[in-house]
Amino acid sequence: MLLSRATWRPKEAPNSSAGVFAAVPAASVPTVGSSRTMKIHHIPCLEDNYSYLYSPPVIDDATKEAAVVDPVEPEKVVQAAQEHSASIKLVLTTHHHWDHAGGNEKMKELIPGIKVYGGSVDNVKGCTDKVENGDKIALGKDTSILALHTPCHTKGHISFYVTATEGEDPAVFTGDTLFIAGCGKFFEGTAEQMYQSLCVTLGSLPKPTRVYCGHEYTVKNLQFALTVEPDNAKIQQKLSWAQNQRQKGLPTIPSTIAEELETNPFMRADLPEVQYLRSKVKFWMMFKIIQKT
Repeated sequence: MLLSRATWRPKEAPNSSAGVFAAVPAASVPTVGSSRTMKIHHIPCLEDNYSYLYSPPVIDDATKEAAVVDPVEPEKVVQAAQEHSASIKLVLTTHHHWDHAGGNEKMKELIPGIKVYGGSVDNVKGCTDKVENGDKIALGKDTSILALHTPCHTKGHISFYVTATEGEDPAVFTGDTLFIAGCGKFFEGTAEQMYQSLCVTLGSLPKPTRVYCGHEYTVKNLQFALTVEPDNAKIQQKLSWAQNQRQKGLPTIPSTIAEELETNPFMRADLPEVQYLRSKVKFWMMFKIIQKT
């Protein structure tokens, strides 16, 4: 695995009216990817957490290198890797909270020599390699993992943006910064920082980028989103779909950046459709709701 520094600069926040909500969002099954594409396996942990096992496109069947995101239940994660014949080479830790970083030391015991990546200012337990905004990590032959600093939930929170073969949709692991139709609590930052993380840093990613977050909060988030935009048909459709997914015991993740720009009120605050949120007082009050809940 190679680590390099890239000069990545987010673009200005895009016009969020672009993008189309798919009739059937991407997370219809817990595993995403074909034999020639990146595979991302959901690993439900604790009460509502997700860890993720990521393996790049199968170019060299002999290696089957993989990364794991926030392995809070290490034995469960290692078992999943064995079931998928994957060899875990590194841990990507989005932030220092115990329900995301609490399994790192055990992962180091189970897989001696494994690299554990975490934000340089986040004091991640078990971290062996600190990353900053713009750092790149290589996995396998064609996979590049870009560290994006997305502070507010914690001051050093990192989202990991993953690209693989040309023509394949990228993915981003957003931890507790961006949830499906929501955002994380403001433990160590400000509303301004969350706006920057959501609407500029993550909102600038390609719209087909698949979004993998740290918790299964989608139904409640969409119910709240409907109170903000009760006439938004895309929110209505996605809420119905998400409720059906949960009734079947299936995840509602991933979403995409395009879907979030259509349905997530915290990424739509600059739009005419929610223009009352353009009032600075009301906008930050809305963020404060999330900060205190």
